[in-house]
Amino acid sequence: MTGNHQTLALLLFSAFVAVTLAITTWVSRNRHGSAEEFYAGGRLFSPMENGFAIAGDYMSAASFLGISGLIALFGYDGMLYSVGFLVAWLVVLFLVAELVRNCGRFTLADVVAARMRERPVRIAAGTSSVTVSVLYLVAQMVGAGSLVALLLGGTSEAAQTWTVIGVGALMVIYVSMGGMRATTWIQIVKAVLLLSGTIVLTVLVLVRFHGNFDQLLLTAAERSGHGEKFLAPGLKYGEDWTARFDFMSLGLALVLGTAGLPHILSRFYTVPTARAARRSVVWSIGLIGGFYLMTIVLGFGAAAIVGPEAVRGSNAAGNTAVPLLALDLGGGADSTGGTVLFAIVAAIAFATILAVVAGITLASSASVAHDLYASLRRRNAKPRSEVAVARLAAVGIGVVAIGLGLLARDLNVAFLVGLAFAVAASANLPVLLYSLFWPGFTTRGAVWAVYGGLIPAVVLVLLSPVVSGSPASLFPGVDFQFFPLQNPGLVSIPLGFLAGWLGTVTSAEVADEAKHAETEVRSLTGAGAA
Repeated sequence: MTGNHQTLALLLFSAFVAVTLAITTWVSRNRHGSAEEFYAGGRLFSPMENGFAIAGDYMSAASFLGISGLIALFGYDGMLYSVGFLVAWLVVLFLVAELVRNCGRFTLADVVAARMRERPVRIAAGTSSVTVSVLYLVAQMVGAGSLVALLLGGTSEAAQTWTVIGVGALMVIYVSMGGMRATTWIQIVKAVLLLSGTIVLTVLVLVRFHGNFDQLLLTAAERSGHGEKFLAPGLKYGEDWTARFDFMSLGLALVLGTAGLPHILSRFYTVPTARAARRSVVWSIGLIGGFYLMTIVLGFGAAAIVGPEAVRGSNAAGNTAVPLLALDLGGGADSTGGTVLFAIVAAIAFATILAVVAGITLASSASVAHDLYASLRRRNAKPRSEVAVARLAAVGIGVVAIGLGLLARDLNVAFLVGLAFAVAASANLPVLLYSLFWPGFTTRGAVWAVYGGLIPAVVLVLLSPVVSGSPASLFPGVDFQFFPLQNPGLVSIPLGFLAGWLGTVTSAEVADEAKHAETEVRSLTGAGAA
């Protein structure tokens, strides 16, 4: 990229960072240091504000960069991510949003521990939440590295490394200084920027083809080199039965995983009532639905205008398709319009990454402090000391995410998020649904449900082609691949539900019917909710 691209994009990066740091500093001066303030922003946000913040949390680098890249490279099969992410919100709306708001205070473990022995349940749920969050963070770090590599011409690995470290440092500052209130306002600003940029690019793509979507698809298919196969299922997931099972596994993980994501569940605690939580999800569905429909246009637009070979040449995983599309739509690499549009899109993508990592880091640090630390040192964990532990946890989680992000820099960000969704659906969703809807569920069942989904999901990923055994693996030089699927959801999600059932039916503990009745009334009516 030219010096003009670099200078303008870096100026816009710096402007967003300055604005978000100003928001964080302002919020930090007006907070009173309580756990409720740090974890839930004092529960002061309106449904519309929280809806925009949820959309900002959900529309990550995987959505903006990864999905469009996959569609540009694989056509119809890449659309699975757009459809899966969108359909998942119906599961959240109908099954968990209102009930979780009524039953919990700050984390997923609050919902489960309401009718179980707290310590083992909180340790299990906290461990799972941190694992999911770190996987999700890695995807954002990889997106940041890809973006800066494109900006600097792909020649400087040191620049990618320092970018990932810089993003990690900023996310720690946002969380430790501003807590949920600062994170929420950063999400709202980012959501507005991302939606605005996506609308502009979508309109420009459609104008290029005179509003003829059929022509857009036909041109994309022609330039792909695959012809009509580009517009039909099977280009990525139809080669053999292994690929088809991978397709089913990914779809299952995407649709069920959202309801188990810690940073999404924690958003329901930032509004004053369950009704406000439900209205927040309605707002977010409208925003997210429109966004994912536009990613389809951008993905096929990148294939038709930029071409899959150029996209793959810039980044093998397709993470830079949208910035390249913006460059072309603005007039090309040497034009003023191309320079400006590229810089704006790159800055929006960078803002997306910063905002999402802040939300995920806050959720995972809350799990460490509120669940793990408070369980192990219950008597000594005063509210202020718990918040201090959460701030320290944000630093530790940031360091881990930076290291893994540097290791996985060549993988597609949407694919990495798919792995996080699979772990969330395997470990968090079974225990959440059983706790809300099964009167006979016991503590052993809860612990087994979490570990019975978490351990197989992580082990199967480690033994899959993602880590070893193929040229695109994290460790291409070694081969300890024993599991053929890239996404473990098809196996690990049923195992999580099975383990929860088996732990309950083999437990000598008798479920407390009174506690279940209390939880049921509270979840459905909001009586006694925090």
